[in-house]
Amino acid sequence: MTPLLEVRGLTKSYGRSLGCAEVSFDLWPGEVMGIVGESGSGKSTLLNCLAGLLEPDAGEVIFDTRADGPRDVLRMGEPERRWLARTDWAFVRQNPRDGLRMGVSAGANVGERLMAVGARHYGDIRARATDWLRRVEIDPARIDDRPRTFSGGMQQRLQIARNLVTGPRLVFMDEPTGGLDVSVQARLLDLLRGLVRDMGLSAVVVTHDLAVVRLLAHRIMVMKDGRVVEEGLTDQVLDDPRHPYTQLLVSSVLQV
Repeated sequence: MTPLLEVRGLTKSYGRSLGCAEVSFDLWPGEVMGIVGESGSGKSTLLNCLAGLLEPDAGEVIFDTRADGPRDVLRMGEPERRWLARTDWAFVRQNPRDGLRMGVSAGANVGERLMAVGARHYGDIRARATDWLRRVEIDPARIDDRPRTFSGGMQQRLQIARNLVTGPRLVFMDEPTGGLDVSVQARLLDLLRGLVRDMGLSAVVVTHDLAVVRLLAHRIMVMKDGRVVEEGLTDQVLDDPRHPYTQLLVSSVLQV
C-alpha cells in the first residue's frame, strides 16, 4: 500500500525564529495523525505548511493523487493546488467563522463547495446540502438560515459539512473543538469519529487537548520548539510517554 501523504524534512523559519524543523512522517489511507504541543511548539506552522497555506523553506509534501499517483504538492502550480484543496483536501479551522461565509445561508455554504467542483443543477445541490445538514446533526429546516444565527457548535458542524460534501480523502483540522463547551465538544468528537470511520478519511489533527487526540487519532506526534520529540501509537505514547516533555504534558493533564 502507498502512503496517502509522505512528508520529508519539512522546515519553516520566521527570520531567526524556528517554526518547524526536519519533520518527516507517512500518513496512510484511513489513518488519523494527531499533532500535540503547547502554544508555540510549531504544530500550527506544520499544519499550515502541509495544507499549502504557508510556503516552507525546505522539504517535500508528497500526496498520492487520484490521476497521477504520488506528487510533491509544493512543486505543483497554483491552479493544481487550488483544485486539490477543493476536491481531495479539506481544512477545518478552529474558528468556524474563518471557514464559513457568514453572509449567505447554511445551504449556500455547503452548495458553494459543490459548485466549485462543477455541480450546476440547483435541485441536486440543494438535496445534497440538505442531506449533509442531517449528517452533521443540523435541522434541515434551517438550510436557509445564515450561520451567524447558529450556536458555535452548530457553526463548527456546518463548517465540517461544507468541507466534506465533496468527499475529500485528506482533512486538516486545527483545534476543531477549541472554544466549545465540554458537552458540545463531546458531541462534535462523536460526530467526527463517525465521519472519519464511515468515509474512510485520513486526517491530520492539531490540538493542545490530549483527550481529543486519544479519541480521534491512531498515531500521535509531540512537538516542542518546532521539532518532533516523540511519535508513536496514541495510547502507547499517552500511557507510557518516554520524552520528558511528553511526560510533562501528560502529567499536567492528570493533575487538572
